Amino acid sequence: MFSIIAIFTSITTPYAKGVYQTEEAFLNEVFKGEIPASRNITVRSKLREPIEKILGHPFSGFRIKYWKDKTQTAWILEEIGKVEYITFGISIKNSEVLYANVLEFKESRGWEIRYPAFTDQYIGARLIKNNKLTKNIDGISGATLSLWAMTKIVKIALKLDEYIQNEET
Repeated sequence: MFSIIAIFTSITTPYAKGVYQTEEAFLNEVFKGEIPASRNITVRSKLREPIEKILGHPFSGFRIKYWKDKTQTAWILEEIGKVEYITFGISIKNSEVLYANVLEFKESRGWEIRYPAFTDQYIGARLIKNNKLTKNIDGISGATLSLWAMTKIVKIALKLDEYIQNEET
């Protein structure tokens, strides 16, 4: 039995890691081929505090790159799953999630979060009081840390979008 488990693990682990969607492909999907120029937000204390509250750890970045057209924003953000970074592409329109994709996955477990059956749960989610989402996200056995990472990133993208919208008004 141990041999079967070892073989199964060695077969599935290499497939878990990799680039599932490039940054360019994600942005083309979101903006229908008309990608706006990237912009940057400087992360100062007014924005750093809510980001760190969502993350549950210090945020080391100084600038966050994003893309914005007349109706939506797109964010490519990373968070650690268990030990490696997972890269996510999130798009926000009208203060709710329009796209939530896993772009790159480096962990050996939890890669199942890349499938639309999981990521589609975030579509339509909004951020409400106490950094809660308006939707419950069902977990995947064995992918808890990856799920937590994605949920944090979705919340941060919603918070960043809210910040941009408030700055423009």
